Amino acid sequence: MLHAILIINKAGGLIYNRDFTEGLAKLTSNEYLVMAGTFHGVHAITSRISPVSPSSGMEVLETDTFKIFCFQTLTGVKFLLITDPSQANVDVPSRRVYELYADFVMKNPFYNPEMPIRIDLFDANVQKLVRQLNAAG
Repeated sequence: MLHAILIINKAGGLIYNRDFTEGLAKLTSNEYLVMAGTFHGVHAITSRISPVSPSSGMEVLETDTFKIFCFQTLTGVKFLLITDPSQANVDVPSRRVYELYADFVMKNPFYNPEMPIRIDLFDANVQKLVRQLNAAG
């Protein structure tokens, strides 16, 4: 089950976040900003300290109660998907979110890159995708 999606710009700023699971404790806006900045910093450090070069940095953060998957684009934008710990792989869903981002955000002439995403059509399509993914199990 996919619980949340966050998009972080190449400078580490949170530009989009959405929760999809009812009943979970909600974070404040400030906590989401701190989480995005912290993940961005840890991701940068792990890409530098990896014994394998070149490294793309941390791709999965796994705990007892959730997983955070990170998909980073060539432009440095990071898509974080927060899921159940039983979730095996989110390569296809993360790429589908990226396709929606490319189609509805980057092709929008009124969107200013690096700014928060406030595009209703993108948000509606992301929610539709997550409903489909969560229904499929």
